[in-house]
Amino acid sequence: MSDKRDYYEVLGVARDVDAGDLKRAYRRLAMELHPDRNPGDAVAEDRFKEASEAYQILSEPGKRANYDRFGHAGANAGFGGAGFRDVGDIFSTFSDIFGDVFGMAGGGRRASAHGADIETRVLITLAEASSGVTKEIQVLRNVACGTCGGSGAAPGSHPENCEHCGGRGQVMHSQGFLMISSTCPVCRGEGRVIRNPCTNCEGSGLDQAEDTLQLAIPAGVEDGSTLRLMGRGEAPPQGGRPGNLYVVLRVEPDERFERDGADLHTEVVVSFPQLALGDHVAVSTLDGETEIEIPAGTQPGETLALPGHGMPRLNGRGRGDVVAHIKLVVPDSLSPEEDGHLRAFAAAGGQRVNPGRSGFFRRKKKK
Repeated sequence: MSDKRDYYEVLGVARDVDAGDLKRAYRRLAMELHPDRNPGDAVAEDRFKEASEAYQILSEPGKRANYDRFGHAGANAGFGGAGFRDVGDIFSTFSDIFGDVFGMAGGGRRASAHGADIETRVLITLAEASSGVTKEIQVLRNVACGTCGGSGAAPGSHPENCEHCGGRGQVMHSQGFLMISSTCPVCRGEGRVIRNPCTNCEGSGLDQAEDTLQLAIPAGVEDGSTLRLMGRGEAPPQGGRPGNLYVVLRVEPDERFERDGADLHTEVVVSFPQLALGDHVAVSTLDGETEIEIPAGTQPGETLALPGHGMPRLNGRGRGDVVAHIKLVVPDSLSPEEDGHLRAFAAAGGQRVNPGRSGFFRRKKKK
């Protein structure tokens, strides 16, 4: 809690501010930091949440008195403690403010109404995931109708409050001793009706458009990572906050590597003399081939690391390693000279080997 900023400081007001000036201060910050005006800006979203938390506490006399006396501990108002599940919950809680600011109040529609989220996928290579890349993507989505501005009403007219439900979107009727609320059959819960619908969108307030977006993909992303672009989803019918666009990243497999977080595992094929005597061999990395030393006496299956040649870490703390897995390959056939030298090596070590190449059992060769 000690890391939280003072709520009065967050809203830029004095400690003796009255309710009217407090609301005006929050309204000003809401206009500046609103997610629809700052799509994809995580800093603005965090400040928006912070200001909303501060306003919720200071706008309620009881919570404000506890906060003035005991600070954050007394208010018990972490972002979750303040009762907000997400940004949409803020819009719902302060619907009167956001309605006034963004022109979505009136009728039975809630200012927190927002469009559906949409999802798309982008394919990148492992090398692009390593370096980071900007991809151009096209997204087909519903947007506010350009003719009516999303209201659904023809230019020069506007939606009217539903007379049947009084703009509430709900009607009450009695059933015995109970009062039952149900969706208004005239406006279908919208709280308003359109007498003169827009000819372009036929009263829906929506039109389809293909957006071309430049998507900045950070270095180090993994297969299945998801990027969120706020406000780039579907626009809701007849005004409101657009949903979000979620971009799922698919990283193409690279036959040279198996990825494990920031580390890249690869296989290095060597011969028995190279393991026994030591050698320098080429190892693949994303930046090209580099040499690695195999110490004399290395065993098959051991691993050798090239530090810093793997994938970058998303937290910015360096890169992983390329891990070379040593694989011994036995030749399928030997020349007479190779056969003689190898038999001499076996004899020097007192090892027993097949006395000749022919025999009753023959190894089946691979086809």
